[in-house]
Amino acid sequence: MILSDFDLRNYIRSGRLVIEPFSDEIVRENGVDLRLGDEVCELVETREVLDPYSPSVDVSRFYRCSRAGEFVLRPSRRYLLHTLEYLKVPPELMAFVELRSTFARLGFLMPPTIVDGGFEGQLTIEVATPPFPVKLRAGTRFLHVVFARLSSPAVRPYRGRYQGQRGVTLPKLPP
Repeated sequence: MILSDFDLRNYIRSGRLVIEPFSDEIVRENGVDLRLGDEVCELVETREVLDPYSPSVDVSRFYRCSRAGEFVLRPSRRYLLHTLEYLKVPPELMAFVELRSTFARLGFLMPPTIVDGGFEGQLTIEVATPPFPVKLRAGTRFLHVVFARLSSPAVRPYRGRYQGQRGVTLPKLPP
């Protein structure tokens, strides 16, 4: 069952769902709008082969990262961005993350993104940019997150490698 604004406010008031910093204006009819953080990482074009099975691979070589209150995303590129908000999702909820309609209509694309019950942290998302440069500002409402109640709480809530992440978190390859 998807949570309404009434349900979301009750979850947040009770402390079961934590969104920090919280502002009542981000609660929408059937979800919450999350804002952009101040870090952006562009995937760089290279001929170097990334071997995800190598124990010594340094994935940071495949990204150009920076922090700013305002940034211009180059056309037809892929970026990692993060949310300003830090979430703590209880084990009986999960969430679907989507671009806000305005940004989808501008040509941004984002792969399907799920937030598991038990996850805690800022979200790192990947976006593909439209065929023209776009200026964005930290604090812009960029994502819409729809929360759903599971039929029963997760027996094994999320405790993975991205638990507690802050800022853009680059891929953590398996050992």
